[in-house]
Amino acid sequence: MGKKSSKLAKQSKAEQARLAEQARKAEEEEAKQEQQRELEKKEEQKAAESKETKEDAPKKMTAKIGIVYYSMYGHVLSLAETMRDVFEEQGCEVLLMQVPETLPEEVLKKMGAPPKADHPIATPQDLASCDGLMFGIPTRFGMAAAQMKTFMDSTGQLWGEQALSGIPAGVFFATGTQGGGQETTALTFVTQLTHHGMIFVPLGYSSELQKDMKEIHGGSPYGAGTYGIENTPTELEKEIAAAQAERMASIVKRLAGV
Repeated sequence: MGKKSSKLAKQSKAEQARLAEQARKAEEEEAKQEQQRELEKKEEQKAAESKETKEDAPKKMTAKIGIVYYSMYGHVLSLAETMRDVFEEQGCEVLLMQVPETLPEEVLKKMGAPPKADHPIATPQDLASCDGLMFGIPTRFGMAAAQMKTFMDSTGQLWGEQALSGIPAGVFFATGTQGGGQETTALTFVTQLTHHGMIFVPLGYSSELQKDMKEIHGGSPYGAGTYGIENTPTELEKEIAAAQAERMASIVKRLAGV
């Protein structure tokens, strides 16, 4: 009888131990499941907060277009102001700025250059703040004037950071003669845009005005243009510049998500 009782007691203790182990494992499993539920809950909250932040973030209301120009006698300046007016009509914020002059004042006076317009002097940082850029370039021997090239030479840090990469950019120009660079000025300036990773946006033949053969006028598929002579730019040249500005504004706004 004693042996039987001892055996039963041992079995009872073993059963109790087994049950206790089961209970412990069940508690551990429950704890793990609770931790998993808490982790999933935090992830859901984090995702919801991220979604709310994106939805609450202020949407871009306007596109900012920078017009960077150099003008000695006012021809490029006139085209730049025409484009500025159109950009503003299209709902864009416009930063109209001129590159620094490199010639001494006494030299400019001897060349008969009028006083500069009251526009801010461009800095490399100004370029990086824009959604789109237009470069107004007078021609010197079929290429951009030294003042514009000198300014572009100062953008090395932007190039190193590729801060202008993906920004749409266009050009417009003035030459002294019909064959003086209405195409080559733009073509040789595209290298500047390319090294910065900018997206060159040409005028193309988006305007029927470019096909007007009734009068001599500047411009090419690369951009609007004029000639550095009296009474220019003409009304037709200004209309072509306006057409280029409308095209550019549409593209910049689309890319900027406005």
